[in-house]
Amino acid sequence: MKRRATGLLLAGLAAGLAACCAASAVILGWRIPARPVSERETATLTAAHASYFSPTRLTEITGAAIEVTDTITAGATPGYPAIAVWDVHRSVYDTTNHQQLEPMSRTVVFDRKTAELINCCGGNINGNGLIRQDGIAGYAFPVGTGKQTYHVFDAVLDKPEPVAYSGTDTVDGILTYRFAEDVAAANAGFSPLSSTDPELYTMHRVYWVDPETGMVLKVTEKEDLYLVHAATGSVATHLFSADLQATPGTVGRLASQDAHARDEIARVASARLVLFRVAGGLALAAGCLLALGAGRTWLRRRSPGGQ
Repeated sequence: MKRRATGLLLAGLAAGLAACCAASAVILGWRIPARPVSERETATLTAAHASYFSPTRLTEITGAAIEVTDTITAGATPGYPAIAVWDVHRSVYDTTNHQQLEPMSRTVVFDRKTAELINCCGGNINGNGLIRQDGIAGYAFPVGTGKQTYHVFDAVLDKPEPVAYSGTDTVDGILTYRFAEDVAAANAGFSPLSSTDPELYTMHRVYWVDPETGMVLKVTEKEDLYLVHAATGSVATHLFSADLQATPGTVGRLASQDAHARDEIARVASARLVLFRVAGGLALAAGCLLALGAGRTWLRRRSPGGQ
């Protein structure tokens, strides 16, 4: 009876450890790869020879050096550990003419494992909470990113656009998947500058994503937002045209953060492997004890006078 009780106890411990390992796999998917933003993070992109319409000079500026800075901070905690809320503020500055352009703000709410946008918890674009944000966030991709096409929400068109897998690359020694968004002369409505000349939008955006963590390590944006004459279709003025590239400092910082996340994933995976091995050993020991007890019972019954 003692051996049987010991065997059952060991088997129970093994099952408990296996359950803990399974739970840790769920926690791993939530908490590590799609990191929450606990401190302010910035990403800077720059472009030379950019063009834009100056709201102060009321004319198109050409040949300008542009600096775009995205500042990301943690938003209000929604109370669900699987959901992240990020407040994003985009600042655009003409370093040639020392002019600040119109900023943009956005609050994104998304699932921390799938990166799917969720319409709740104060999500908005420039304060407008009525705009429905669908697709994936773009600031993060799904944990375990695949070689496939994703739909990333585009804040100019206010809808998700296909972002196609286009190959592998290496960023600061980290294997990445490259994804490209291509939008050509899409109708973006009308600008306050004209109620008759339509606004068109062209974008070639490329993401470099760590497929393990879903983190974006590098991005480029070749954008042209412009008005066309309604009668002829010819370009009337460029509202914003720039070939933006992430700065080396930004890429290095994002790659460093990603490396820390990968190290944490490796540590958790190693701990889980140890737990699995311990669980396996306990299960084996339990089986041996149970088998030994059963064998002795059989021998007693086979022996003369055995019960």
